[in-house]
Amino acid sequence: MTLKLSDEMVAALRATAARDDVTVGQLVRDALARELRRRNTPKRDVRTDEALLAPVRSLLAPDLARATGWADLAQRLAQFGFALKPAGGGLIVVRLPDGWRVCKASELGHGHLDLARRFGGPFPGHSQSATILSRLGNRTAGPSNRPGKRQP
Repeated sequence: MTLKLSDEMVAALRATAARDDVTVGQLVRDALARELRRRNTPKRDVRTDEALLAPVRSLLAPDLARATGWADLAQRLAQFGFALKPAGGGLIVVRLPDGWRVCKASELGHGHLDLARRFGGPFPGHSQSATILSRLGNRTAGPSNRPGKRQP
């Protein structure tokens, strides 16, 4: 196998290999092995400790169930010192004001897609809005929750 590398990259590889007392070939093989492991290792599912989750669930459950839209939900969570924030394709609950991750919204029984169905569109400004809209079939619940309309 032949690799085409810039003169600068070859010089950096040689310097690094010399510093690490390995061959350039070994350095490249190790780097490729690390990258392949990283790409082929599934992400670990970060689950919140149930001892923390239970009190948060019981505190927020009534307001999560009663919220009528994204803005209403944001107000309800804020009164308890929490907020929703996009994370990957879903949402996480964070503590205000420091933004410390508390749990996934789905761990409280209210995943992004479920809330989007209720509120007529994805979380405002979410990077995965198009994906959520396609899963919703572009159906919206009401005029105040149109996906293109950003709510505070």
